[in-house]
Amino acid sequence: MDASSRGHTAAGAGRGGFRVERAPDGRYRWQLKAPNGRVVAVSAAGYETAVEAERGFDGLRAGAEALVARITHVRDGIGWIWVVPGSRALPEVRSSRAYERYATCQNAFRRFVVLLAKQPAPELPDRIAPLRPTDVRR
Repeated sequence: MDASSRGHTAAGAGRGGFRVERAPDGRYRWQLKAPNGRVVAVSAAGYETAVEAERGFDGLRAGAEALVARITHVRDGIGWIWVVPGSRALPEVRSSRAYERYATCQNAFRRFVVLLAKQPAPELPDRIAPLRPTDVRR
């Protein structure tokens, strides 16, 4: 499935970058991979369509510098995760894994913000050709 205009596919998005996948529940979720291929972050919410998932990612990307994470201890287990709260305090994005140390989790969030800001903006549709005089009705 072609998930975005950036050319990433669910089957093989290469080593790094953004991609959208369909979850077992039928909803779409996005993930962001580092250049080394490791998944850095995943969308916490599911989207009805791949386009909605991409829009959610693009909104997050546009405001990357202003993102603030809440770092919390894992409920059942050992470690720390970071979560970016969205509307109504529901998580918008979260770390893809738990980190052993609080400071390591903080650094992982900082790296996520840098990686997010480096993602290319979505390609705009081709410019619409201006009307020719013969196209205008009089």
